[in-house]
Amino acid sequence: MLRQWRASIIQKAVKDLRIQRRQVQFRENNFTLASVVLHRSFRWNCRLHRFNRSSSQLDATGYASRTHTTLCAKSEATLSDAQRRTIYALSTPPGKAGIAVIRISGPDALDVWQRVTRRNKSGAVPTPWMFQRRYVVDPETEERLDDSLTVFFKGPKSFTTEDTLELHIHSGRAVLSAVLRALAKLPYCRPAVPGEFTRRAFEGGRLDLTQVEGLRDLIDAETEAQRRVAVSGAEGAARARYAVLRSQILECLVFVEGFIDFGEDVDELGQEAMIREAHNRALNIISSIRSHLDDNRRGEILRSGIKLAIFGPPNAGKSSLFNFLAQRDAAITSPIPGTTRDVLTLTLDIGGFPVVLSDTAGLRETSDTVEQVGVGRAGNAVKEADLSLCVLSLPDVLYSRDNALVRIPDEVKNHLKPDTLFLLNKSDTIESLPLNQSLTFTDHGNNYNNSKRPQFWTASLRTSEGTQSFLDGLAQVLRSRYSDGFDYTSPLITHARHRDMLERAVMHLEEFIAFSPSEVDIAAESLRYAARAIGSVSGLDVGVEEVLGGIFSSFCVGK
Repeated sequence: MLRQWRASIIQKAVKDLRIQRRQVQFRENNFTLASVVLHRSFRWNCRLHRFNRSSSQLDATGYASRTHTTLCAKSEATLSDAQRRTIYALSTPPGKAGIAVIRISGPDALDVWQRVTRRNKSGAVPTPWMFQRRYVVDPETEERLDDSLTVFFKGPKSFTTEDTLELHIHSGRAVLSAVLRALAKLPYCRPAVPGEFTRRAFEGGRLDLTQVEGLRDLIDAETEAQRRVAVSGAEGAARARYAVLRSQILECLVFVEGFIDFGEDVDELGQEAMIREAHNRALNIISSIRSHLDDNRRGEILRSGIKLAIFGPPNAGKSSLFNFLAQRDAAITSPIPGTTRDVLTLTLDIGGFPVVLSDTAGLRETSDTVEQVGVGRAGNAVKEADLSLCVLSLPDVLYSRDNALVRIPDEVKNHLKPDTLFLLNKSDTIESLPLNQSLTFTDHGNNYNNSKRPQFWTASLRTSEGTQSFLDGLAQVLRSRYSDGFDYTSPLITHARHRDMLERAVMHLEEFIAFSPSEVDIAAESLRYAARAIGSVSGLDVGVEEVLGGIFSSFCVGK
């Protein structure tokens, strides 16, 4: 019987790279015996296959009904992960919930719909981009697993640009396990790796790398500021701006290439004018890029969180402030000095901004070895912080009540920065507290601008007096430093990778300007490198697997 196969038909199906699967039928005495599913990259071996004459009725996809005795059974079981291009994963968080979504994407998504779903008042063929109620069944036993809503996205009009199927089922542990086991029984399906759906969207041209990073940041966003920046990136705002920078460099390169090709047809004065014009264009591009590099890392800080360190002398109320902002007892408080020995951190939402808050040990001279380590770590935390807040006990630092003079302890002076904020705590212990406007700070230390009046608030964390004014003022400080005059769509740099590529572009542009007119052919190469650096941000010139793997591996499996 096998000799009746036409080798030419089989070879044509195997070599046809335009299709993922092809059904080849052979007949004996004008009677259909089997339908064989051939995959590209699969080497056909007739010795490995046998045909069961007892089952000759075939379903619409070429599989024997309720059996796996077709010739494709053993061949598909040997497919490698590279050959199994259809992937599936749970796209919603696991656990008990109303709805869970399982996503399937790849060339066999339609076959999955036909194998694991059954009709329930819907047609035999899915209507693209429209929900249909279907039963989810086991492809081998036909056991009904759940009642679901299914939606089929016909490629390329899908997220991954491939045929995509979504199963909206009940989110119970048993239901999820049963449906995932059913998908695992299909020989052409495999579980997705983290970020594989998004990677296929990138490879299909649906997203560039800045949009991929924006999508990841949107999923991770916890505050309003993070959400706005992430939405801007995911919608392609950064992509368009990087494209403008790259096109400007390419225009400069075209100008230089024209000089190389036709410069000899221009007199000496004309040649100097052409070189000068190219240099001016490069200088303008450098100025534009540097304006983004000199943004005080605003985009990166908003994405990862503003590091705010609380420091000060012992028993000033640092841990009490930490608990007040956290709205829970996150740190141990005690009247005994030196209670806090280590740096405690937590992430908060203050005025819509992500803040990574750190509580540190009290700054003082001590002979306790453990406390000395804590004091050292406190100094490092203040040094690495984006913003520092010094908490002082008002009764201890109010040097002269008549003159309203505040003296900063010597242990604190060395840790002050030009933009350090102050909170004067325990205001309830002062009977006649002077107004904030009349308080004067003396001897701020070498790191602080003594001619500048520091920004401070007076409050009592014990009675909550003045705490609301402090919170409003702190939110205003964050807004003025990281938002005022700063459009949420404007942070071009939101990742360290972006900054590195822009710095490389500036370096190559400066190399171009440094070359003499006689070396213009070499200088043109520097422009190519600069354009390549900008293109690497969006993924236009990315060929390094480690870069792509690092970006997509941070996604969840279902994304």
